[in-house]
Formats: sequence, C-alpha cells, structure tokens
Amino acid sequence: MKKALLTLAGFDPSGGAGATLDLKVFRRFGYYGLAVLTSVTVQDSRRVYDYLPMPPEFVVRQYRKLRADFRLAGIKIGMVGSRSLLPALETVLHENRALPVVADPVFRSSSGHWLLEKRGLDDYVRTVRGKITLFTPNLVEASLLLNRKIDSPEQMTDAAKRLSELTVSACLVKGGHLRKEAEDILYDGHRIFRFKKRKLPVEVHGTGCFLSSAILCYLVEGWDLAAACRKASAILHRRLLSPLHISGRALLDF
Repeated sequence: MKKALLTLAGFDPSGGAGATLDLKVFRRFGYYGLAVLTSVTVQDSRRVYDYLPMPPEFVVRQYRKLRADFRLAGIKIGMVGSRSLLPALETVLHENRALPVVADPVFRSSSGHWLLEKRGLDDYVRTVRGKITLFTPNLVEASLLLNRKIDSPEQMTDAAKRLSELTVSACLVKGGHLRKEAEDILYDGHRIFRFKKRKLPVEVHGTGCFLSSAILCYLVEGWDLAAACRKASAILHRRLLSPLHISGRALLDF
C-alpha cells in the first residue's frame, strides 16, 4: 500500500517551493502527498511580494479532515506564516508524536520578506520543542534564532548543537550559502556529520524545501537519520547540476 505524507506549508504559485514542491518530491519518491496550506503567497521564482496567512481554525479543519481519511506516515513542516498559527501547528505535532517529522523553518524569504513575525521566533521554537525528529535551518534562520551571525563550518557546528538543545531534536544546519564550499552539518544529539558538496555558481529556487522533503521520504523509507540526510543532500546536488531554466530564476527539475 502506498504511504501518505503530509506537508504543512505555504502555497507557492510558481511551483518552485513550499507545498507545491513538497508534493512533487513526495510523488517522485513514490508517496501519496497531502497538503495543509498555512498561507498563500504572491510570488514568482525570484521573490515573495506578499502573503496571506490562513485563519488558524481553517488550518486545523484542513488537517482534521485529512487525518480522519488517511493514515499518515510522516509530516513535513514548512512556512507557518503567522504567530497566530502556532497553536494549530502544536495540535498537529501533539497528535502525531509517533511519526517522523521534519521541520524546515521559513522565517524570511531569500529576497528579505519576513514570513513569520520576528517576535514569534521564540514561540516557534517552544511549539516544536520535543515534538519533531529533525530541524533544518539555513544560515540565516540559525542566525536569527541564536541572535548571532553564523557563516562558517565551525559556527554551524556550534549552532547545530545549540539548536538541537533548544528544539530537543536532531538539527541539520544548511550551508549552501557558505562563501567557499557548500556544507551541511548534522548533529544527531550525540555525533556530528558533515555533508560537503562542490559549490555551484547558480542560484536555484526551492532547495531548502526539496532537501527537507527528501529527508522525510528517506526516513519513512527506513533509513537512519544520518543516511537520510546524506542521501537527500546527494540527490539535491545532482539536481542542482541541471536545473530548469524556464523563468527568471533556476528551478529544480525532477
């Protein structure tokens, strides 16, 4: 029987990120994808211009109907969109503690648009604390959460350990925007794992969404956490070698 995976994320009308991309990844890995939309954005492949969060009760209703109809095998958390939606997120997490959950925090778009109120960052951490399997911040998100600039592998290692303590989960700090070499660093609560890749000259939309969704697929497939992160990182790198040029910014094509 095909397993069902759920994403809670924003809707990207360009198809290059958010729930739209998550569903594509789930399908590519052979899973049936379900989506609860937390927000609707006004964006193209280059930037976010505006967004509208869903009412909290509407998010919960979306989730309740899907959970009653499908047996979930795993959950991906993407853009929440508003501090007011955190109780809805907590409901979902509380009711699915036995499942693998990958939380990819989306606080600011790459174009600088805030996608969760800055004063809601600590509330976000409290909401996911102890209820997720893996936390996957990028350099900007890790810097915002720890209130210090993180831009080196050494700082990423320390950040992964600190964020693991704060979220009571494993933490993968994504370093695709490091200056010299792309490197992701995983702390599983006991050990550090490093996933280095050759830095590519192209900027591609949706890499964080792709990586976190792929990791979830591998976890549900039965791989351990380090192997799931390693395999997802490798497949993302392969896709980055031949992105799709159909818009103003390169997209992931698979």
